[in-house]
Amino acid sequence: MSVITNLASRAGSAAQSLWEASGQLVQPSLRLGVTGLARSGKTVFTTALVHHLTRGTSLPAFRASAEGRIRRAHLAHQPDDTIPRFPYEEHMAALTEGRRWPLSTNRISELRVDIEYERKAGWRTGPASLALDIVDYPGEWLLDLALLEAGYAQWSKQTIEASRRSDRARVAGSWHEILKTFDPAGSADEVLAAKASDAFKEYLNALRAGDEAVATTPPGRFLMPGDLAGSPALTFAPLDLPAGLPIAPGSFAALMERRFEAYKTHVVRPFFRDHFQRIDRQIVLVDVLAAIDAGPAALAELEEALDQVLMAFRIGRNTFMSRLFSPRADRVLFAATKADHIHHTDHDRLDAILRLLVNRAARRTEAAGARVGTVALASVRATRETTIREGRETLRAVAGTPEAGERVGDEIFDGEAEAAIFPGELPETAEAVFQGAVPPGSLRFPRFRPPKLPVDVAGRMAKMPHIRLDRALEFLLGDRFA
Repeated sequence: MSVITNLASRAGSAAQSLWEASGQLVQPSLRLGVTGLARSGKTVFTTALVHHLTRGTSLPAFRASAEGRIRRAHLAHQPDDTIPRFPYEEHMAALTEGRRWPLSTNRISELRVDIEYERKAGWRTGPASLALDIVDYPGEWLLDLALLEAGYAQWSKQTIEASRRSDRARVAGSWHEILKTFDPAGSADEVLAAKASDAFKEYLNALRAGDEAVATTPPGRFLMPGDLAGSPALTFAPLDLPAGLPIAPGSFAALMERRFEAYKTHVVRPFFRDHFQRIDRQIVLVDVLAAIDAGPAALAELEEALDQVLMAFRIGRNTFMSRLFSPRADRVLFAATKADHIHHTDHDRLDAILRLLVNRAARRTEAAGARVGTVALASVRATRETTIREGRETLRAVAGTPEAGERVGDEIFDGEAEAAIFPGELPETAEAVFQGAVPPGSLRFPRFRPPKLPVDVAGRMAKMPHIRLDRALEFLLGDRFA
């Protein structure tokens, strides 16, 4: 980013922050970013969070709720007219009426919840309010921020080298064959550019369909282009460039480089400037169980991805001046989702594995003055705990309704019958997972349908069950209700 562009960006951000700060004098607000890597449960988390706040659920670990100080929470008009509204009602209907999981996040959306509460005893006692702005966005966009510091040649080299690793070579095979046919020094050609881009996107889709779903290879918009589909900014690909040779003007590589820079300018930087940079608190949802079941290589990939996530954040302790000129996230929570797929005796082990995954980046972040936390949770609990007998052994299991087509062993489920399943056990030490203590594919994690919620005599549906969602809320929001 040039000096002039950087100064202009900071000036725009400062003006935006000053406008928001003036609004804080009327009603305090907090912007909570919700993101996660593929299939991690972002939409379900946001829906469950709003459900419990607006239904007045007593949440034991969320102290303001447990102490009865939250008087009322309700949906309000969102402050940003240019951001789509998070379709909360649609997602609630999917969970409760259709007993199906909502569609995955593929664009940015926002929802405001106004929370009225009583301050804790002290000189500031009395009623207060907080406008909670929840900003939901795909994790793929977050990892794109790493591209801002990369040049085209560097990105090409890193992406191609990663695709040649043993765990990816098979998936990348067809792309590698097409890659050989492109001459970086040849003339710029639009047809070849489209062919190169399409082949690369097929590779990215294949990664997402496999073990790579627990991490991400940018550019993220290639897998969810939206209204940018077919635009030149999304029509580029890595090339196998000769080491040490500059990119010749007018060449095919020069065309790819120009498109790469256009992607950063018109896609990545506006997201950083207009949305990401304004976030106060952040939760990053992670499907750690899928990575564990995929093996040590997938875990190492996930660790690297989470490190990139934290590097992308502008982090540190906020002051009034920093909110005006350099806003930053002062709390980041990593959450291992789908804790309802394992017995509660393994929840702390799952949390320990996640802590190990983010340990390196967390130390760097906390040194900057921000807080980093971890939690194993299930935003919506789809199972209950039980035991099953296997020979002379009694196994700790979970029971729920697997989705139609899910398979465990030789059994394929119809989406209606309930099943008790022993998912396997996590090792006692987190380090053992990285040493191959869990053979790939040895765990059983079928996709369960959302729970069927009972209705009382007055026709009121029960509140959705969860695991440790209240702990996440206390870490992210607790200090704002003091």
